[in-house]
Amino acid sequence: MKIIQEAFKKGQKALSEHDSKRLLRHYGFPVVREKLVNSRAAAVKAAKEIGLPVVLKGCSPEITHKTEKKLIEVDLRTLKEVQRAYDGIMERVGDKPLDGILVQEMVKGSRELVIGMIRDAQFGPCVMFGLGGIFTEVLKDVSFRIAPLERRDALEMAKEIKGAPVLGAFRGMEPVDMDLLVSLLINAGRLGLELEAVKEVDVNPLIISGNKPVAVDALVVLEDKGKQ
Repeated sequence: MKIIQEAFKKGQKALSEHDSKRLLRHYGFPVVREKLVNSRAAAVKAAKEIGLPVVLKGCSPEITHKTEKKLIEVDLRTLKEVQRAYDGIMERVGDKPLDGILVQEMVKGSRELVIGMIRDAQFGPCVMFGLGGIFTEVLKDVSFRIAPLERRDALEMAKEIKGAPVLGAFRGMEPVDMDLLVSLLINAGRLGLELEAVKEVDVNPLIISGNKPVAVDALVVLEDKGKQ
């Protein structure tokens, strides 16, 4: 795949968030609306086109923990806030290599999930599903299956986590679109089977907007050796 080939040519060990989501879109993942820009004026223009409020993020394959490095500005409601956020991120980035700044739609939803793919040395590609967001590593409420997955496997994964009730009608929210969620779990396994150069995929958070899962952040880690 061209995105991966280009990454290997540049010596990257991971795809940038933007390229990770481009890859996921190819595998049927609904992805947040976003534009990669390289100037303050372009950020303002993108914010106008996407519609306020927006999120700004520093984007680079070298940057994987953007929150900790203060390279994310959320809920920007005016164009002046967009300008200030752009300048602030660029200042904090310093001399780190940067592909640009991502201007993203502010996706709202009370439920956050995670879908992942891990290439196990013994079992090969394994799909992971669970509660997402900032508490993923703390709660560890996840389930696993070896790829390939069938519909019943994906449904079992969803039911196995302790937080499964949030997938149904919950506090006035409509049930999650399970057909779409199941297809994403199946496709995460398919990605692992088809792209041997991909070592790991982390889609977190996968925010439930209305009843539809939307990939708001993503990371694709590459094998040190491999070509696609």
